[in-house]
Amino acid sequence: MSKKTNTLLFMLGATAFNVLITIITFVVLLVVYGRVVVPLIPNPDPENPNPVIGWGLPLIFIGSIVLSFFLYRFILKKVTKRIDVDKHFDPLFTRRRQRKN
Repeated sequence: MSKKTNTLLFMLGATAFNVLITIITFVVLLVVYGRVVVPLIPNPDPENPNPVIGWGLPLIFIGSIVLSFFLYRFILKKVTKRIDVDKHFDPLFTRRRQRKN
């Protein structure tokens, strides 16, 4: 395979891996929130759900994106240390040559 093909396949795989990490972190944070944080929030009216609990989902969503970003960067740094990037991959975008006037 050519370097461009390797680069495109790596980018597709890395994107799928990033999405998978985001989904996994979202589910893990959701389970932790449901089992640890929700029981700690007092509910004055047992017949109606506590409105404070609703703020957890947006925070979990944002937290999963941030956490997956840091995990992805950490794992990508480890992978690039093991693989010679210049040998296997080619840049997708190159600088345009400057015209001589």
